[in-house]
Amino acid sequence: MSEKATALLLNPGGYDPRQFDPETRRLLRATIEWFEQRGKRKLVEDYHDRTFYADFIEFAGKEGLFSTFLTPGANADGDPDKRWDTARVAALSEILGFYGLNYWYPWQVTILGLGPVWQSANEAARKRAADSLAAGGVAAFGLSEKEHGADIYSSDLVLTPDGEGGYRANGSKYYIGNGNCARTVSVFGRIDGVEGPDQYVFFYADAEHPNYRVVKNVVPSQMYVAEFELDDYPVSEEDILHVGADAFSAALNTVNIGKFNLCFGGIGMSTHSLYEAITHAHNRVLYGKKVTDFPHVRREFVEAYARLVAMKLFSDRAVDYFRSANADDRRYLLFNPITKMKVTTEAQKVIGLVADVVAAKGFEADTYLAMSKNDIDGLPKLEGTVAVNLALIAKFVPAYLFAPQDYEPVPTRSDAADDEFLFRQGPARGLSKVRFHDWREAYAKASAIPNVARFTEQAEALVKLFTDAAPDEAQQQDLDFGLALTELFTLVVYGQLVLEQAEITGIETEVVDQIFGTLVQDFSVAAIDLHGKSSSTEAQQALALASIRKPVVDAARFDHVWSLVRDLSGAYAMNP
Repeated sequence: MSEKATALLLNPGGYDPRQFDPETRRLLRATIEWFEQRGKRKLVEDYHDRTFYADFIEFAGKEGLFSTFLTPGANADGDPDKRWDTARVAALSEILGFYGLNYWYPWQVTILGLGPVWQSANEAARKRAADSLAAGGVAAFGLSEKEHGADIYSSDLVLTPDGEGGYRANGSKYYIGNGNCARTVSVFGRIDGVEGPDQYVFFYADAEHPNYRVVKNVVPSQMYVAEFELDDYPVSEEDILHVGADAFSAALNTVNIGKFNLCFGGIGMSTHSLYEAITHAHNRVLYGKKVTDFPHVRREFVEAYARLVAMKLFSDRAVDYFRSANADDRRYLLFNPITKMKVTTEAQKVIGLVADVVAAKGFEADTYLAMSKNDIDGLPKLEGTVAVNLALIAKFVPAYLFAPQDYEPVPTRSDAADDEFLFRQGPARGLSKVRFHDWREAYAKASAIPNVARFTEQAEALVKLFTDAAPDEAQQQDLDFGLALTELFTLVVYGQLVLEQAEITGIETEVVDQIFGTLVQDFSVAAIDLHGKSSSTEAQQALALASIRKPVVDAARFDHVWSLVRDLSGAYAMNP
C-alpha cells in the first residue's frame, strides 16, 4: 500500500512527531495518552452529561502544556522549551480536535485571550500572564457582547476615569470561553467621554476578582461559554494593554493569530470520524453484501478521504507562511481566512459524508461521530461567519490574480523557533498592498495530472471573468454576488497550497488527482451559483457557464484511492 497520503492523518497508535524537539514530542504524546487512558466511555459520558472539563485543565496545568506551548520566548525566563511555535500549536490543536471540540475549545480561547497580552508593551501584564500560565491558568478573550456580537465599533463596556489615574469598568461580555475560570481575561471596551479611535481600550481582568461576576453559561455543553459582568471593576494603569487604534489592531491581529487553529480542530474531528465510520461500514453486512461494496458508499468514502487530505495539505502549508511572515511578507493574511472559512466548511462536508454512510449508527450515544456531527457546525459559524471571511478574502483578489511578485520559496517550518512576528504585526490595515508569488507556478508544475489541468482551465476562466466582465460598482456593493464570486477565487488559492504541500511531501499522484476532481466539481457548483445571482449580467452568466467542467474519470485511480480508505478500517479505535 502506498502510504504517503494516509501517513498525513493523525493516528494515536504509535504517534511520534519526529519533526519536533524532545519536550514537544513528550507533551504531544502525553496529551494523547491522557485521553486514551480515560477512554472512549468516559469521553462520551462527559460529553452527553455536559461535564465541565476541569480534569483536562488540571492535566494541562500539571504538565505545563499551555505554559510551554503558549509563552513567547520573551517571557519564558530563559526556559528553552517555552516559545510560541505555530507548528506545534497546530499539532496540539489537531490532537485536541481529534478527541472532541470541547477539549480543543479551552485551548483555543486561551490562545485568543493571550493575543492582546503578548502584543502589549505592558511588561507587568505580560509577566502576570506568563506566571498565570505557569501556575496552570487559562485565558479568555473578552471581546463579544450580547447585543453587538464581535462588532467592536459598538462596545457597551465602558471605562470611566476614577479621578486617581485609573478607571472603573462597567458592562458585560457574552460568548466568552473560559470566562468562568480564566485568570487572564483580555477585555475590550471604550473610555467614557472619548470620541473616535482613541476611545478603544484593551485591559487585563481576572475572573476571580469580586467585581467580576459570572452570569451563566450561554450554551448547553461541556464548554463554559460565559456571560460575565464587570461592576465598578477597578482598572489601573498596570492593567491597560492597549489604547486607541492599537487596541483595535490588537483585536484583529489576535484573530489572525488565534483563529487559524480552527482548521486543525476540524481536521482532528474529521480524522477521528473517518476512522470510526470506515471501521463500522467495512465490517457490516447488509442485503448479503458488505456495506462498502455498494458503489455510492465507496464514492462517499473516497470523496471524504480526498477532502480530508486536501484540508491537511492546505493547512500544513499555511503554517509555513505564518512562521515565515515578516513586515514585507504578509501572505498569511489571505491564507488565514481561508483556513477559517474553507477548511472548516470542508470538515462539515467530510463529517456529513461519513455520517451519511453509517446512517443510524451515527446517532448512537457511544459513538464519536454523534459528538462530531453535533459540534462541527460551530467551527465556521461561531468563530466568524463564512460571509465575514469571504468578504475579507475578496480584498486580496486583484493582487493575487494580477500582480504577482517574486519571493524566495518558503521552506517547511517545523524548527524550534519563536514566531515573535505574530505579536508585532502592526496596524490592521493595508491588505490591498499585500503581494503574492505567481499562483500559476504550482499549477504548471502539476499540469500532467488530469484534474489539475482541468481545474487550471477553470481558474483561467475566473481570470477571464474578472478581466472581461468585472463586477460594476453596484455589484461591488452587492455582498450576495460578491460572496459567490469570492467562493470561486478561494478555490484557486486553496488548490495552490494543496499542490505546494503535495510536492513537498511527495503525495501520490492518484490522490492529488482525486482531490482536484472534487475541486473541479466544487468550482462548477459555485459557477452555477454565480450564474443564478439576481445581479449577474449576461456576460458574467455566459462566462460562468463556460467554466463548468466534469472531472476526469479514471476507474483505476478511484480504485487505488478506495484501497487507501479501505485499509483505514481497524487502523484506529479509541481505548474503551
